[in-house]
Amino acid sequence: MKDKRVKDAFKSKFNSEFRFFAAPGRINIIGEHTDYNDGFVLPAAIDKRIYLAIAPSKGPDAEIIAHDFTQKVSFNIHEPAGKIPHWAKYPYGVVKELQAAGYFIEGFKAVFGGDIPRGAGLSSSAALESAFATALNAMYKLGIGPMELAMIGQRAEHNYAGVKCGIMDQFASLHGSKDHVMKLDCRSLEFEYFPLELQGYELILADTGVKHSLASSEYNVRRAQCEEGVSIMQKQMPGIKSLRDVTPKDVASSKNEMSPEVFMRCEYVTEENERVTEACIALEKGDMKEVGRLLYQSHDGLSNKYQVSCPELDLLIDTAKQINGVMGGRMMGGGFGGCTINLVESAVADTFKSTLSKSFLEKFGKEPVFHAVNISDGAREEV
Repeated sequence: MKDKRVKDAFKSKFNSEFRFFAAPGRINIIGEHTDYNDGFVLPAAIDKRIYLAIAPSKGPDAEIIAHDFTQKVSFNIHEPAGKIPHWAKYPYGVVKELQAAGYFIEGFKAVFGGDIPRGAGLSSSAALESAFATALNAMYKLGIGPMELAMIGQRAEHNYAGVKCGIMDQFASLHGSKDHVMKLDCRSLEFEYFPLELQGYELILADTGVKHSLASSEYNVRRAQCEEGVSIMQKQMPGIKSLRDVTPKDVASSKNEMSPEVFMRCEYVTEENERVTEACIALEKGDMKEVGRLLYQSHDGLSNKYQVSCPELDLLIDTAKQINGVMGGRMMGGGFGGCTINLVESAVADTFKSTLSKSFLEKFGKEPVFHAVNISDGAREEV
């Protein structure tokens, strides 16, 4: 077990008592590219985690061992870190953002490791931030609530790791609840839980193992296109601030003033926001067929209207559609590679994997990697 290896490594290195914390990665059921448009997302914490053994140390020095990388780093928490490995920027950023918010902490010694698959888009970086934020909050009795901890993790990523992420990843890691998804309003940060009970079904991620170089540049292009669409619609509706404030019908009424690309981007985002709400209604009814239909709709929009898919992702979804017992699936994350998320009847899980593997191997010369995930609780101290 990964958690035992982390505990054993701490005992071996530091030979002292410690406290033990875990913070999960996340999936997003539906609601992709809606976050930076002030829209809705539907994430859930998963049973793949970062594990952290930690103890306070006298003085200002922090020593952190990354068990999976067999690397360690030391820094004075009151001074600039100098050159540190990229992974260390996440815990270091959490320390600095806690201090910037006026909280007093001291040095510590820590070992962490995890079982969140790397490169699969499951937010291992947010889990690492959440683990350290939760641990330091508990260890130094700071009394910080989970939403503020999420914002501290987000600022750490912005200001120290250099990634201008939304709040969803840290939010999901800290607020997760077993067998529930969370509908998060990315404007107000209000949220509510909806049941996702998977009796007879499985959530299976199919990882393409690719990340096309278009991802970061095209992300910025999409943001700009959405903003352009809003500015066009503001001529008719001066009160709107983002695509969150309009419907697909509003977008259609301004179609003639938009380029085809801008129209498609805006249409997709407004439709996806509606799909999040529809998915929550379906989950309350336990209607997995409808959830699956919405997943396929989401992928079609991401591929054809938002145009952030790629041949590998499209092949996985096109193949899944041919298999009886696969309720639905879509690409998950920023796009141009990464995973698809699939809602599959447990009885056909093996058929699903073998069929996708065969068609992917024939087309791309390798097989996808599969990850079965369960919906879990958020970051917490473990005994």
